[in-house]
Amino acid sequence: MTAPIAVSCGEPAGVGLEIIEKAWTALKDDLSFFLIADPAHLHATVPVQEIRSPAQAADVMLNALPLLAHPFAGIRTAGAPDPQNAEGVITAISRAADFALTGAASAVCTLPIHKKALKDGADFPYPGHTEYLAHLGKVDRVVMMLASDQLRVVPTTIHIALKDVPTALTPDLLRDTIRITGAGLRTQFGIANPRLAVAGLNPHAGEGGAMGLEDMDTIAPVLDQMRAEGYDLSGPLPADTMFHARARANYDAAICAYHDQALIPIKTLDFDRGVNVTLGLPFIRTSPDHGTAFDIAGQGIANPTSTIEALRMAWRMAQAS
Repeated sequence: MTAPIAVSCGEPAGVGLEIIEKAWTALKDDLSFFLIADPAHLHATVPVQEIRSPAQAADVMLNALPLLAHPFAGIRTAGAPDPQNAEGVITAISRAADFALTGAASAVCTLPIHKKALKDGADFPYPGHTEYLAHLGKVDRVVMMLASDQLRVVPTTIHIALKDVPTALTPDLLRDTIRITGAGLRTQFGIANPRLAVAGLNPHAGEGGAMGLEDMDTIAPVLDQMRAEGYDLSGPLPADTMFHARARANYDAAICAYHDQALIPIKTLDFDRGVNVTLGLPFIRTSPDHGTAFDIAGQGIANPTSTIEALRMAWRMAQAS
């Protein structure tokens, strides 16, 4: 039987806790998860039952949201993060990862955090969730994938200025990104021979050097080397023709050169259902593809679709692993 998914509560002042209650209502008949959170922070819009261990989650799931109590230092005020809660947010993530590493949980789903509150309250030294999870998993490099039923995309470079992308897009980085993506598709998505489409950096993939040399000098040699190793790769391809329906049918994931090249197409095609997946960790990790949404927190209007899809995807990945 598939172990339950461990859900870390994220920033209590955001929308995470209200959307996980909505997600329980939508998914209670389909899969099993448990929430790691302070009972006092919950919105109590659904039945909640405290559990002592992840093993109890499946028996509780049909009738109540399984909660593994995790006390915080501060109260929850919608839309106003309290730095006193920073340590609780961080340790909820580490507990979820520990459960996944020991097999007590089949996957981790993380609800949105607020990085400034973590830095202010606990001097959090990591840029975000992904880097902290990589630390917990003792790996040096991970890959961010955005995925939905319509498209999977991976940005090779992520949160850097566009002017810095050509320098950051090194052969080693591209090679590692392709390798980690291919391994993740095989082991966590059940795709035996992943087909990867690799976007060029420049318009028209450089058009033979007329619009930039990076596609010929950096990207193409890496693809040639990795094809010789057995990878099924196409590219470098002009990014403007990679994402229509007929093109998407020819690959399992698109490897893109930079953030917006990857995220614009998936958010255009499937804005509400996009899921953030971290590949390269020693456990499955998904998260909704949105932030804390302080401006609407506590109003009961937050859309739970991305969280629902993140849990569904984690469950499918766990069953495929």
